[in-house]
Amino acid sequence: MPKVELLAPAKNFKAIKAASDYADSVYFGIEKYNMRMRSENISIKDLWKIVDFCKEKNLKSYLATNILLYDDELQEMEDIIESAKNSGMDAVIVHDLAAVEIAKRIGIPFHISTQCNVSNSLSARFYEKLGAERIILARELSLEKIKEIKRNLISTEIETFIHGAMCTSVSGRCYFSQDICGTAEKSANRGNCVQPCRRKWWIRDEDNNEYIYDGVRFMNSRDLCTIAYIPELIEAKIDAFKIEGRMRHPHYVEIVTKTYREAIESYFEGTFTKEKVGRWVTDLKKVYNRGFTPGFYFKRPTEEDHQHNYPYNLSHYRYIKVGEIVDYNPDNEMANIRLRNGYIQKNSDIIIMGKKSDTYIHQKAGQLKYNGKYVDKTPRGTKQNKELIQMKVNGEPKGNGIDKVYIFTNKTYKKQKYSF
Repeated sequence: MPKVELLAPAKNFKAIKAASDYADSVYFGIEKYNMRMRSENISIKDLWKIVDFCKEKNLKSYLATNILLYDDELQEMEDIIESAKNSGMDAVIVHDLAAVEIAKRIGIPFHISTQCNVSNSLSARFYEKLGAERIILARELSLEKIKEIKRNLISTEIETFIHGAMCTSVSGRCYFSQDICGTAEKSANRGNCVQPCRRKWWIRDEDNNEYIYDGVRFMNSRDLCTIAYIPELIEAKIDAFKIEGRMRHPHYVEIVTKTYREAIESYFEGTFTKEKVGRWVTDLKKVYNRGFTPGFYFKRPTEEDHQHNYPYNLSHYRYIKVGEIVDYNPDNEMANIRLRNGYIQKNSDIIIMGKKSDTYIHQKAGQLKYNGKYVDKTPRGTKQNKELIQMKVNGEPKGNGIDKVYIFTNKTYKKQKYSF
């Protein structure tokens, strides 16, 4: 049985680096014309640099261009898709048939977005005849329906989501955001959804009778998680597993991709167990999540698959910025770190990254020095009393305060009304 492709999301170069040791491919958008316009996204001028990195890491790269298009946008979309081809990207993800036509004319493989809501074999064969290399199926399909579509395709691949945020409305057909905002530019189909389904809502009829239900967020779906069902999904002959998360932290991308990589490898090695599933779920709960649901794969979701009272992150873990990189010595791989908000101890979960750099380093704290001596725990730095320490770093961070040092921990957790 051929191994399934694991596809990771990226909002920036850091997220691509974070996924690069575990994913088979990455997908991302540029500043315009994709389904995550509120995300950071990637500059078109950086495409060549990013594609070169992906090729060095043996990663396929896909460009998301999957929104509805207007006439005055077609030329710019053509320029973007041409840049994707010229930079060496492997495919574009498309929704609008105009984007399909442009991709065919330019000669770059195209994948049909889940926004097209492909839910049956006849639709799938239509896109196959059109020349689609892959179809990203509607999220509302059961596993049995996915198998049926796969059986009826000749060569076109199928891709399904395995983890991440779930829309309450039907894939590719939601106009809730557009309707309440009063403008098409806030439409989910234009990549600018304001996520009204995550908010509190009350239902009253024309006589002002209120519908009584448990909680106030009856449209707030839990996040998709299929880690326990990887064997069933692989045996359904799905070609690619997709992780949602193009607005997520690079560390989220790393942990989720790493966890699903372990699950896939365990299946093929014959070592997939319930005990491992328990550990994987624990790891996935550490990063951003709204609680988990298996989605539509095995049953129609019910109210139990919604998070009624809390719209955001349920994880007790947080990223605490403790300091910044002053400088780095490549000879001994030690970085000078100025602590401004806490301490570092051996085996702390460390992330080094910066808003103005592409650095992404994730490691356990190893060698630590203070005043020239090795220590297991540094003094605490504060804004008023900063502490200069040294730490061995598995990479080359940027100095002069460009790169920041974070600790990923649950030790300081205090329940908040809203957790972003």
